[in-house]
Amino acid sequence: MKLVNFVVDGEERVGAWVDPKIYDLNLGYALALAEEVGAKKAREIAAVELPPSMMDFIRLGRGALGRARRALRFMAALSKGGSGKKGLSGAYDFKRVRLAAPVPRPSKLFCLAGNYSEHIREGGGRVAEKEKTTPRVFMKPPTTTITAPNRPVVIPKKGNRIDWEVELAVVMGRRGKYIPKEKAYDYVFGYTILNDISERKLMIDIDREPRPGDEWFDWLNGKWMDTFAPMGPCLVLKDEIKGPHNLRITLRLNGRTMQDANTGDMIFSIPELIEWISRLVTLEAGDVISTGTPSGVGSSSGTFLKKGDVLESQIEGIGMLRTPVTAE
Repeated sequence: MKLVNFVVDGEERVGAWVDPKIYDLNLGYALALAEEVGAKKAREIAAVELPPSMMDFIRLGRGALGRARRALRFMAALSKGGSGKKGLSGAYDFKRVRLAAPVPRPSKLFCLAGNYSEHIREGGGRVAEKEKTTPRVFMKPPTTTITAPNRPVVIPKKGNRIDWEVELAVVMGRRGKYIPKEKAYDYVFGYTILNDISERKLMIDIDREPRPGDEWFDWLNGKWMDTFAPMGPCLVLKDEIKGPHNLRITLRLNGRTMQDANTGDMIFSIPELIEWISRLVTLEAGDVISTGTPSGVGSSSGTFLKKGDVLESQIEGIGMLRTPVTAE
């Protein structure tokens, strides 16, 4: 099942994307229950058992997924019956719906630096033996960096060299600490696309006295800027993607392919990343781990984002995340 977070009357709601339709799962579940308990009671039950909030939906786990499948079957049958009343079946035309980020407000957003060998090499780095190193994990502030499909990356006033990084993002479905890699997939809810937008050369407007670590902190600060984590278009349940390490991953800039690789080129696998991160911090339902980017970023060719550009990030089995670029 492909889940989307979409907006109706100013409210975000969880939907199932069955092209070309989006089905409102909370509404569909209430409609299905209404035949048994009446409309009012059905709405009350649905608000608890299949809430319209994506974060609440993820936290409910398997129970919510089972009820979502029931709702989807009911709505599909209702839609085929042709009620003719807008919204009664809970079905909307995908092209007419505004999408929000599939996981809009996770507690934590983790990103990987240097998790594809060719990306390390294109930056002039040396690839260390995997057995003799560890993943490099950093965080982005999720409430201000995550943006929705078709919403712009905003180049800040002091933006200098803004770059792109298409990445496969893992969404956690359960709370866990010290998770062994052999059990890591038991904690995964699904997958989405994230573009780890980066300021490659932070502009410092003071005469700063050089200190050890400045270069690293400038790099990290350049990851934190507002709108620098476009996400979407959907959240695909883990059962839909049998081989997350064998997916084509691409990025186009204004129609030109800049990145084209396979997720199998990751240095540290998804289970290894979950094991490592959960040693350091408790993972919670809804947390997002973005697994790093392949080669083909703008800094390797001296091409950086400018106002009017359009990015299209695509991963096999998930879809395409479109992101325009504007400036403050």
